[in-house]
Amino acid sequence: MGWLVDETGLEKCAANHVALSPLSFLKRAAGIYPHREALLDRSRSFTYAQMLARVTQLASALAKRGVRPGDVVATLLPNITAQVEATWAVPACGAVLNTINTRLEVETVQYIFEHAGARVVLVDNSLLPIAEAAIARMDAHDVPLIIEVADREAGFQPDGRHPEYEEFLAEGDTGFDWIQPEDEWESIAINYTSGTTGRPKGVVYHHRGAYLAAIGNMMSWNMQRHPRYLTIVPLFHCNGWTHTWMIPAVAGTVICCRDVTANNIYHAISVDGATHFGGAPIVLNAIVNTTEEERLPFDHIVQVFTAGAPPPAATLAKIEPLGFNVTQVYGLTEVYGPATECTWQDDLWNGVEPAERAEIKARTGVAMPVLEGATVMDEHMNHVPHDGETVGEIMMRGNIVMKGYYKNPAATAEVFKDGWFHSGDIAFQHPDGYIKITDRAKDIIISGGENVSSVEVEGALMHHPAVELCAVVAKPDEKWGEVPCAFVELRSGAKATEAELIKFSREHLAGFKTPKRVVFEDLPKTSTGKIQKFALRERAKTLAD
Repeated sequence: MGWLVDETGLEKCAANHVALSPLSFLKRAAGIYPHREALLDRSRSFTYAQMLARVTQLASALAKRGVRPGDVVATLLPNITAQVEATWAVPACGAVLNTINTRLEVETVQYIFEHAGARVVLVDNSLLPIAEAAIARMDAHDVPLIIEVADREAGFQPDGRHPEYEEFLAEGDTGFDWIQPEDEWESIAINYTSGTTGRPKGVVYHHRGAYLAAIGNMMSWNMQRHPRYLTIVPLFHCNGWTHTWMIPAVAGTVICCRDVTANNIYHAISVDGATHFGGAPIVLNAIVNTTEEERLPFDHIVQVFTAGAPPPAATLAKIEPLGFNVTQVYGLTEVYGPATECTWQDDLWNGVEPAERAEIKARTGVAMPVLEGATVMDEHMNHVPHDGETVGEIMMRGNIVMKGYYKNPAATAEVFKDGWFHSGDIAFQHPDGYIKITDRAKDIIISGGENVSSVEVEGALMHHPAVELCAVVAKPDEKWGEVPCAFVELRSGAKATEAELIKFSREHLAGFKTPKRVVFEDLPKTSTGKIQKFALRERAKTLAD
């Protein structure tokens, strides 16, 4: 189509076309509000002027260490200052940000280092053993440079074996020119899925998508100027659902939360004035289950996005009277986090009874303003009727859909088949078009907001010499929402105990992936030998914790 807009011959030029990038948000905020608080991390606070200077120094320091545009810089960090700064600094030097899940085991961290080709990795003190063990398994020519982040606020001190973050920062120049994308399709981040079908896949984000996702979240949240956003969502999950990129656009404050507890949440709201946060239903449950004595007073309504699994209506009914307004959102890593929202309609629903209100709020919802479409289709790519019962797969398309899976063209083509992103989630649509998830395809288990691959857990258990066959399904859990539950057939003459297999699993898997129950029994199968997981799911519902 070329550059022509119409028959008059108008063309794109520097005056009317600049590549969209969330990087513009921070520079604008620092220019207009240099003295406003940008970041609060326990006793440390930074203005926008200070944050811009530190981010620029970090970008410069990375460039001085040989990081070039298109290179990957990884992080293994909780929600602390360095993680927020890296969110801006890595793309500001033209590199691609890879925030790695801090709960992963050594083998998966090694795979991500190798697959993404990280040149540098910023690592929290507490996670150095994982990073070092992963690197020890790699080819010496491919290992990333470790920058140690000594979180002194958490009581850590640098051990001196790696360059220390604040010293590394000081190497940088505050006059460094940010490397803005020439094309908004350029990559800004690569986020690895939790390996729900085996090996994690690298989901590649572009600058345009990150910019639009941030704008969409603001619109859906009705976010006004100067919000105070609490980082409950791990910044390794879809870059914090793009919320960290979003906040400077409205000159707000990011409040770091290293350890997510109900006490810390109440402190951030009551003392630090937090107005917004996102989180999985387990966070809502923690708030609901606090005692009166544990709750600190606050006099404003806290706006909450919840996702990861549909929140129980009972939880929604309990949390709103405590001063929280909860909106259910839905998305995946492949769509920059939240992509649909349960948009509340005042004129229709304000007068409904509390029980019905909670049921409505538990819906998956409708497309966010920046998503072109979200719908439910059958296997023939026909839209299902909006009858509240006919199920299909949730499909999405638009500018907040990923570029694709890194180094995996086959998986990319499969998930983009027929011009839609195939979510793998099963749902129906209400007569008003609102989507409601009924089940998850591919047997994904969502435990405390983390995706767990049943295939991966089964693979780990099958390495035990006593295990002949196993199947892993989700078991409902009051605290975590769901936990892995393993059903096992033992080899003839072999013996094993539940505790033994759980211990064995923990040696090979991250803690959240480890089965919480192991049941020994013959597995139900079809006539062709396929395990009937639907029957096991029903069985798991009857098991005690």
